[in-house]
Amino acid sequence: MYPANLTRDEARARATLLQTTGYLVTVDLTGSTTTFTSTSTISFTATAAGATFVDLIADSIIAATLNDVALDTSAYNGERLQFEVGEGPQVLAVTAVCRFSNTGEGLHRFVDPVDDRTYCYTQLEVADARRVYACFEQPDLKASFTFSVIAPSL
Repeated sequence: MYPANLTRDEARARATLLQTTGYLVTVDLTGSTTTFTSTSTISFTATAAGATFVDLIADSIIAATLNDVALDTSAYNGERLQFEVGEGPQVLAVTAVCRFSNTGEGLHRFVDPVDDRTYCYTQLEVADARRVYACFEQPDLKASFTFSVIAPSL
């Protein structure tokens, strides 16, 4: 079963409410062989107060804050984290446990049987970025990205 994709109406409503400016994304690959930790810090401006959501397909959310105030994540449905914004500049930070893929969706991880080394890659096809980090995943909410990866030493 595939997760729910963003509808045109949802995309229009969110694009009317938000203007994204930047993402800081840290992916920590030093944990388990099946999951990794992802932290997204998203800077954006809300044009008005209202309800919105960030896209994220994850096993769980460790922590989420909006403007350094903890968000209630108990209603997180495995695909979207709903929250309320006030008008003006905002900073959303979400740390989550995400699952490695072996299908090429999201962050693919495999151990090469020839050299016994672990390799990871991603193509982040449409609607797959949310499998790696929390984001407003729609083409009209563009922003600059800074990525950091914490990886095991060789």
